[in-house]
Amino acid sequence: MTQHPDAKVFIVDDDAGVRDALAWLLRTRRLLSECYESADAFLAEIGHWSSEPAMPCCLLLDVRMPGTSGLALFEQLLALPWQSAMPVIFLSGHADVPTAVDAVKRGAFDFCEKPFSDNALVDRVEQALARSAQVQEGRRAQRSVQQRLDSLTERERDVMDLVIAGLPNKLVADRLNISVRTVEVHRSRVFDKMGVKSAVELANALRQLGAR
Repeated sequence: MTQHPDAKVFIVDDDAGVRDALAWLLRTRRLLSECYESADAFLAEIGHWSSEPAMPCCLLLDVRMPGTSGLALFEQLLALPWQSAMPVIFLSGHADVPTAVDAVKRGAFDFCEKPFSDNALVDRVEQALARSAQVQEGRRAQRSVQQRLDSLTERERDVMDLVIAGLPNKLVADRLNISVRTVEVHRSRVFDKMGVKSAVELANALRQLGAR
């Protein structure tokens, strides 16, 4: 599995011994980590972020903690537009397994029951980091498409919509009451600005964006 050198694992657990053990375990796989003793401390940290995390990351989260619980933290994270870029792996005791399973159904990446297998846990962490990198790359691609889309003029967008609908240049010209040559010029500019070579590529880019 390809590792990202800047990837980071956030550890939120009220037990200092667990935090230290997890950090050491991750170091054996050359994974960076950052520890927090409470959900509130972690919330305070991400409150300083201006947007989504800049690097692939995941969260190892204890279910039961004094104050704000791991589940309560998870609920707050779900409200963030970029939460899928930071997969959550719950660390749960036997009594918490049904609760952790329910959290997975609502979007958590996985849960590991204590005591957990070191290798199995780090394997899942690496898979979560790979998921994070994939999601972040997808979000960057979406932003790029959106920026290109925003650069189109109103007339170019009109032409684009009809081209995507499958209309030939002559019908586009008739629909917009412009010449075929003008349609050809706008169509060429749309393709150049959107970085595509065909109407199929353009439709696929917009489908990825969710704009169409």
